[in-house]
Amino acid sequence: MKTLANDRDRELILGRLASLRPDSSRLWGRMTPHEAICHMCDSVRVPLGLRPTKPVPVSPWKRRLFTWAALYLPLRWPKNIPTRPENDQLIGGSSPVVFDEDRRELVRLINEFARPSEEVDQASHPLFGKIPVSQWLRWGYLHTDHHLRQFGV
Repeated sequence: MKTLANDRDRELILGRLASLRPDSSRLWGRMTPHEAICHMCDSVRVPLGLRPTKPVPVSPWKRRLFTWAALYLPLRWPKNIPTRPENDQLIGGSSPVVFDEDRRELVRLINEFARPSEEVDQASHPLFGKIPVSQWLRWGYLHTDHHLRQFGV
């Protein structure tokens, strides 16, 4: 199972990230490659305790079902699902500044995230709620993979 805790999986993700260009064509969605980088930065900042997010109001059983389906079903995540407003670069997310600098920040954040800390252990995902570090690391891989595939990398 792919996860950012696995050095090989993380290096593959970082290699794909290195091939993302400001002019990479998107295959779906409305984000530009630069906005996607900032979105991924904001998303990783949540479990690191660097960015607040509001929980999605769902029942506990739906929360468990969504978590299991998103993290363990052998299906790719659906395209065009709206992101949380606080991580949407057109609403409340971090604004793109300089592509290469923002990409370096994402690499730094991914590497920090891959070394789980107490912040990650205590973090709550907006939809999944409080999840163990192993599930955060699985989510991190799948979320980054989803957005890299959005641009064909």
